[in-house]
Amino acid sequence: MHLQDRFIQFIQRNNLFPADHTLLLAVSGGVDSVVLCELCYRANFAFAIAHCNFRLRDEESERDKTFVCELAKRYGVDFLLKEFDTKEYASENKLSIQEGARKLRYDWFHEIIDQSDHSKKRNSSSPFQDPRLPNPDSELRTRRPSPRWILTAHHADDNVETMLMNYFRGTGIKGLRGILPKQGKLIHPLLSFRKAELVQFATDNNLRWVEDSSNESEKYSRNYFRKNIIPFIRNIYPDVEQNLLNNLQRFGDIEMLYHQSIDAHLKKLLEYKGNEIHIAILKLKKSEPLFSIVHEIIKPYNFSTGQVQELMKLIESETGKYVQSSTHRIINNRNWLIITPVITTSSENILIEESDANIKFELGNLRFQKPTTINHELQTAKNIALLNAQEITYPLLLRKWRAGDYFYPLGMNKKKKKLARFLIDHKLSKSQKENVWVVEMNKKIVWVVGMRIDERFKVASESNPVLSITLERLQSG
Repeated sequence: MHLQDRFIQFIQRNNLFPADHTLLLAVSGGVDSVVLCELCYRANFAFAIAHCNFRLRDEESERDKTFVCELAKRYGVDFLLKEFDTKEYASENKLSIQEGARKLRYDWFHEIIDQSDHSKKRNSSSPFQDPRLPNPDSELRTRRPSPRWILTAHHADDNVETMLMNYFRGTGIKGLRGILPKQGKLIHPLLSFRKAELVQFATDNNLRWVEDSSNESEKYSRNYFRKNIIPFIRNIYPDVEQNLLNNLQRFGDIEMLYHQSIDAHLKKLLEYKGNEIHIAILKLKKSEPLFSIVHEIIKPYNFSTGQVQELMKLIESETGKYVQSSTHRIINNRNWLIITPVITTSSENILIEESDANIKFELGNLRFQKPTTINHELQTAKNIALLNAQEITYPLLLRKWRAGDYFYPLGMNKKKKKLARFLIDHKLSKSQKENVWVVEMNKKIVWVVGMRIDERFKVASESNPVLSITLERLQSG
């Protein structure tokens, strides 16, 4: 089967994109991207060409830019150019040159696609033509739809190198399946072709391309693998590339099975309660393989792989111990692990004046009903505080509870109790304790919000004017 036919077949088999959509081809000027242009042209796909000038190779970078511009003119398609100060960007963002260039490149490509989506809604032509560059076909261009997919020229040899690099980086099973044919708007339609096939196609069809001298530099990890590691292994296993390509398919299938199994475990283990996730420790300890399950549980909450061992120890620790990431905390609380967001909101004291009807704060809203002498049937809902208005003087203070607080819980015959002990008796987790607020008056706790009022402020008789405060909690997502 001819290379062109295999190209079409690969696109159709993997359902990469509709044939009538316009494509954005990432073109460096090297043989791989030149062949990608030719194959898309022969397949009658509508496309534009995007070129990044990273300004890393002086005259050679200018040569590549000119070459790709001429290539776009030859095909009669839009030429999109972006020039970057890559060294400065990498330095400012503490990235390697390779990492910086990659981020700049793909951020720009996705920006083009995103802007294209907006322009389609306005029914306008592509806004991406660089005004400094030749316009190859202005009349045709005004009718041409904006690009909707990003195509790169990564091929099978690139995929083998990526898989090996990921293996040595320790990226896990996700890295072992290499580059996928389709990742969101990013398409890799040449993954079934070896580099030698692309060079042969270009030679047979008299295609011109430019060579990137940086491909010879062994300071870049990919080049080192290509020029040293793989040839060394080939001396022992002559078919190493083909064997690894076969493994890529198997690893992709294994990853799919892995996630199916993990999803089944998580469905049994995770209990969602508002913005918290509760996991029964005994049930978790019976799960196998425990390390991988724990890793997949904590990964979405910005915990590192290195913290898995900390979590394994937490399972065996006493209540109150926790492990924390930049955004979340996992707490051991009486045979449960609780994943909860780290509270970052301000704990600033909030003054409540007599004229206030509503006070918004971290837990939601406090709604105040003015004192009345109308006979009230006393309510017992925890979110409502019915207070003897005769005992209340303003301003009140709404604040987080703190160590040393005490009050006289309603129903305990005026027995003084430390608030910390009260919360322990109610078996609140560490994260729940962090969300406890109190209403205070003259250094006396009037109400532990949403839990219990103080005996000293209860409504003693039907003749007492009643101040009603209702907690309207935020709705959990």
